[in-house]
Amino acid sequence: MELDETDRAILRILQEDARTPFSEVARRIDMSSATVHDRVSRLEEAGVIRGYHADIDPKAVGYGVGAFVGLRVEQGREEDALERLRGIDGVREIHLTTGEWDVILRVVAVDTDRLRELMFERIAETEGFSRSQTMVVLGTDYEQPGPPL
Repeated sequence: MELDETDRAILRILQEDARTPFSEVARRIDMSSATVHDRVSRLEEAGVIRGYHADIDPKAVGYGVGAFVGLRVEQGREEDALERLRGIDGVREIHLTTGEWDVILRVVAVDTDRLRELMFERIAETEGFSRSQTMVVLGTDYEQPGPPL
């Protein structure tokens, strides 16, 4: 789908705050609410807008530790291994990558004891991985949701 500048303007506003009423979006881009509604519907149907969600701070709900985990996948075991990772509580993202690691996970845990359990009892026990490295997040300096528009 080709996006015009109006689509991009709508997406910027919704990316900043998905709860912005269509009437407010319409006011800000000088269009009718009906036109904004139609465009948003078209963007949803095309898969440009994948959904709406609350951006919840993990620390505020008890997850005080975050980490990135690099994994080396054993040849021919990728699909089974990735499927098992999807079912592990605490695994928030799974990225297939190039370079030293075949897969990079973003994980969260209540504390370092639970992170250790997640790493050694859940992830390390998952068949299909030959090596891992855990990088604990000490702080997040900058985080921007979504792509630049």
